Amino acid sequence: MNRPASARLLGTGMYVPERVMTNDDFTRIVDTSDEWITQRTGMKERRLAEHDQATSDLAIAASRAALADAGVAPEEVDLVVCATITADNTLPATACWIQDRLGCKHAGAFDLTAACSGHIYALAQARAAILAGQARTVLITSAEILSSITDYTDRSTCVLFGDGAGAAVLQACDQPDTGVLYTTLYADGSGGELMILPAGGSRRPPSHETIDRRLHYMQIRGREVFRFAVEKMEELIDECLKACGLTAPQVRLVIPHQVNKRIIDAATGRMGFPPEKVFMNIDKYGNTGGASVAIAHDEARRQGILGAGDVAILIAFGGGLTWAGAVIRHG
Repeated sequence: MNRPASARLLGTGMYVPERVMTNDDFTRIVDTSDEWITQRTGMKERRLAEHDQATSDLAIAASRAALADAGVAPEEVDLVVCATITADNTLPATACWIQDRLGCKHAGAFDLTAACSGHIYALAQARAAILAGQARTVLITSAEILSSITDYTDRSTCVLFGDGAGAAVLQACDQPDTGVLYTTLYADGSGGELMILPAGGSRRPPSHETIDRRLHYMQIRGREVFRFAVEKMEELIDECLKACGLTAPQVRLVIPHQVNKRIIDAATGRMGFPPEKVFMNIDKYGNTGGASVAIAHDEARRQGILGAGDVAILIAFGGGLTWAGAVIRHG
């Protein structure tokens, strides 16, 4: 069997819950202000899931939109990959709920945990499966309900996070130099405690003590993460450009993880990308973790910013520590 030349991007989709939490809403529960949040993060609003919504519910809505955009029936999907740190259950994988409810009857399914780098990690796995001939059509979805692990008594972190999901459909293609041209993945576990959910796993199973000490919520050391994020974002952009023989003017758009406007401006500005070539929607959704790049990519396509032949660089970094980049030429 001939191996495909590329993994083409056929479609994207997104979903965010209807409930909006504004900066002013936070002033009623913690000591903060709209001005403080906006100046330090660029965030104005974020979406929060309803109490009866699970991560798979968000992922399924985004996946349906991506399948419709791609013109692909669920039965055509060979593999479903879900990137999330807020799975519906420890067992089974959230991807299995998605596979069943969508009707992807012939697909394998698994979850992937790479925190905010999750969508790009999933892109890399989808591309690898396609180029290896193990799958022809792959659905990836990155979904998070970060509100379920956010401590709303911690003013330094609670204002940062929102809920949402993005999805993409990739398919084998005989045409080279299209679709996902390049991916790069990194990790440094020595920095794992910079962003950590201390309890709930086998190291610290749930107990009265872990609940009383609020160890089932994310803990983040913001200053260290800021320095790490700026450095790695610049490195990723530089690597992606060199690996694909591109210059900054040849790239239509950089789509970064929506973590902090100051981080994004600092890194992309130094790499020669003006604001109009950097996509940001952080003001509307906040940091949706692994879903943020997927949501931003879909919005950029649907707004007509990315068209046929346009090249986009996707970059992300998150807990693990992990960081990742991808280059996509749109068909």
